[in-house]
Amino acid sequence: MLYFSRWKIALIVAVIAAGILATLPNFLSQKTLESWPDFLPKNQMVLGLDLQGGAYLLFEVDKKDYVEKRFKAVVGDIRNSLREEPRIGYTGLGANSDSAHVRIRDLTKLKEAEERLKELRNPLVSNLFGGQPVDEFAVAVSEDGLIRFTYTEEGLDNRLQSLVQQSIEVIRDRIDGLGTTEPNIQRQGSDRILVEAPGEADPERLKDLIRGTAVLGFHMVDTSMSGEQAMQSRPPVGTVVAMSVDDPPIPYLIEEVPLLTGEDLVDAQVSFDQRTNEPVVNFRFNTAGARKFSSVTQKNVGRPFAIVLDGEVISAPVIREPITGGSGQISGNFTVEGANDLAILLRAGALPAQLTVIEERSIGPGLGQDSIEAGEYASVIAGAAVIIFVLLAYGRFGVIADLALVVNIVLIFGALTFLQATLTLPGIAGIVLTIGMAVDANVLIFERIREEARAGRSAISAIDAGFKRAFGTIVDANVTTLIAALILFQLGSGPVRGFAVTLAIGIFTTVFSAFTFSRFLVALWVRSARPTKLPI
Repeated sequence: MLYFSRWKIALIVAVIAAGILATLPNFLSQKTLESWPDFLPKNQMVLGLDLQGGAYLLFEVDKKDYVEKRFKAVVGDIRNSLREEPRIGYTGLGANSDSAHVRIRDLTKLKEAEERLKELRNPLVSNLFGGQPVDEFAVAVSEDGLIRFTYTEEGLDNRLQSLVQQSIEVIRDRIDGLGTTEPNIQRQGSDRILVEAPGEADPERLKDLIRGTAVLGFHMVDTSMSGEQAMQSRPPVGTVVAMSVDDPPIPYLIEEVPLLTGEDLVDAQVSFDQRTNEPVVNFRFNTAGARKFSSVTQKNVGRPFAIVLDGEVISAPVIREPITGGSGQISGNFTVEGANDLAILLRAGALPAQLTVIEERSIGPGLGQDSIEAGEYASVIAGAAVIIFVLLAYGRFGVIADLALVVNIVLIFGALTFLQATLTLPGIAGIVLTIGMAVDANVLIFERIREEARAGRSAISAIDAGFKRAFGTIVDANVTTLIAALILFQLGSGPVRGFAVTLAIGIFTTVFSAFTFSRFLVALWVRSARPTKLPI
């Protein structure tokens, strides 16, 4: 146990050197790091919301808005179903906040209509294990020919779960587009989403970016009358009036059904118009969308079409010539930041439902600085107390244990920096706990060496046996702690995960520093001193 081959020595030195190199950037300024050679690490540790401040937002999925949109979609499905051959006459087709409804004119065809429309109940799989599907909608048929679609309780719960998960993915894509480091995005309850963005300097911009539903549509502009005339009278069937984002806003009469939607986009990037030098957003369609866009522009040369985002016209260019390349450009007096936000929204896709902010907090860096100082203060006191105790209890071997402890702390910070794991205030608590655990491993070894010496072994034999027999105990103790850390990480969230990460990393560094590194230092001392008596 006290013999180390050259490759083992080289490996130990390499691990410690890598830990020092990974930790070093945390003590240097960004200007200094920029002048470093590219092969050296430059990443600094990522601090959580409680340490560097940032934005804390709690959103709630607007269930009412989603249900109303869903029933409007059901109205279209009902219309299409009843118009299939043989057609079934109907009246009163519409939707409100809690149902979609239609009345069958010919009661002799009510049974046939019921059979057709029951196919729209939309069975949903209720769990991952293929359980019995539940119907999204319940269909009620009255004798006077009225058919109503309402949400089932199980169907709405299933949809809400799916909505929240889809919203989380869209929010994550949008925040990643801003470049925010290590955002924490998680479900809270059945219909809420928590967003924590450490270091975010502009919470209002973040809130607007997340909350925008980003429903994009390309609509032909109806030129049969102006937008002002349509507002004063009744607009033609199949058209709606949409206001522009200009100040003051301009009304446009557009076709209600979009020619293309944001789902046909595959990319959106910010660039600058070569003529005006204004920021614009270049977009690109997928193959199907490119064909559709080419066909539309060929048939409508000379007509304006509107690019509508969340119900507002952001641009209404005239089609000068067919656009066959599958790409286009959105301009609209954007700022660089506004164009970038629009590109992020288009790339990330639309939210499935509106989100309402129900709690908002902006945490300043001052609070985080106080937390860091308190954590440093606690760590220094804990570390100093442990170092003094070990020196008093084990003398020369205590010096070795303290050196191993310093190496352990360096490796923890190096691993956190290299992995870009977020350090939170509970994470600092995990580091302090690891300090005690690291010394605990050395205590086990040294006490075992003492027992072997009392049993009559020579100094070198007692040291060798002490390391061998303490190893199993150290591994058992750390494996059980690692299991607890993994469970905390899997089931916990936010700060709990931060604690679990630092604890898990500390377990691996503890086994290395307290067993391998301290054993290496003891082997060096034994080789040079050839002791006949133990100094503990």
